[in-house]
Amino acid sequence: MTEKWGDIGFYPADILLPKAGADMTKWAVVACDQFSSQPEYWANVEKTVGEAPSSLRLILPESQLHNPGIFGRVAKVNDTMREYLDGGLFRSVENAMVYVERTQSDGKIRRGIVGMVDLEQYDYNPGSTSLIRATEGTVMSRLPPRVRVRRKAPLEVPHVMILIDDPDRTVIEPLTGAAGMEPLYDFPLQQGGGAVRGWKLAPGQVDAVENALRGLSTPEAMEKKYGLKDAAPLRFAVGDGNHSLAAAKQCWEEMKVAYSKDEWEAMPGRYAMVELVNLHEPALEFSPIHRVVFDTDPEALIAAFCEATGATQGWRDTGHSLHFLWEGHDAWYNVPNPKAQLAVGTLQGFLDDYARENDLTVDYIHGEEAARTLGQTPGNIAVLLPAMGKGELFKTVIADGVLPRKTFSMGEARDKRYYVEARKIR
Repeated sequence: MTEKWGDIGFYPADILLPKAGADMTKWAVVACDQFSSQPEYWANVEKTVGEAPSSLRLILPESQLHNPGIFGRVAKVNDTMREYLDGGLFRSVENAMVYVERTQSDGKIRRGIVGMVDLEQYDYNPGSTSLIRATEGTVMSRLPPRVRVRRKAPLEVPHVMILIDDPDRTVIEPLTGAAGMEPLYDFPLQQGGGAVRGWKLAPGQVDAVENALRGLSTPEAMEKKYGLKDAAPLRFAVGDGNHSLAAAKQCWEEMKVAYSKDEWEAMPGRYAMVELVNLHEPALEFSPIHRVVFDTDPEALIAAFCEATGATQGWRDTGHSLHFLWEGHDAWYNVPNPKAQLAVGTLQGFLDDYARENDLTVDYIHGEEAARTLGQTPGNIAVLLPAMGKGELFKTVIADGVLPRKTFSMGEARDKRYYVEARKIR
């Protein structure tokens, strides 16, 4: 980090990419927290990758977190990172930001910039006033597997996507079609994930990004966008990968105590690589994250939900209406006087208590088709949730703090970030 960049929070990084000749389609795999209840997806990834070098060997898919031998898998991930580094797999792109164009599975192009954020300026706790904030509640029980991987890892591969609220399109969009950028990669993504292209920004373009980012959270900009001139500035909001970034933060907090503050700035572990995306990017759509409860009595769950919330069967345009699916059934239930602001808050408050009292497993499913399939499996029940509008996200986080966990997803599962770039963190 140079003095010029100061406390902006997002910086160029020393980025590692597989050397020319690598099969990038086999290298890049989707974010580890996707398809968590569909092990067949990850089996297909394994089949596609085979013995080729792949970011698959550098992550732990969440579908495997409860498998026997998980601690051995963590050690194997760390060992593979060292093998890839020592074996000369990577080329280094120094002091770089990468402009990315991701062709999604629907054919739309989503634009972003890859760099690194300062974990000293990130706080995921509710009520945070830091420059980088979580948008959803962090479930502390979900951090340990991620922390185990990162704690001794020499590398990170990023799937975190950070949002900026840039309605005037001053940061990312000027790079579209711009001259002077160095092409880095261009390849199709496996398992129906579309395609991705990346270019290294020229020095003048990096400076322009810095200047535009500073303008997003001035008092004037805060008042114009949110009517909150005196609020603590929010420049970056975590869109995807909240728990992975929280794990990076926890590892940094553990690491830094052994060093003086004068040493912190130069330590790679202080930073985490992410992709910036504009909240106003047309290709960026907010999708709901559905819930599936496994190995339960659906009718008993419905009865308990109605008793706890005052819900009655039927859809209404007032209150919160929720869509339940289980074997042979498809029904709406309406909560007429909800205590929570959002339907997901009404549901999550009930599910947290019910699952704990009955020792049940709840999973968070990206994609309606997958949720429907799982919900119709005997012994399961799915709840389909409505999409949340993205326009109020920043203002809500500033005014009210984090949203209920797993409130929204940025696009469908296949359109999540794939692991492409890597960075040394030791």
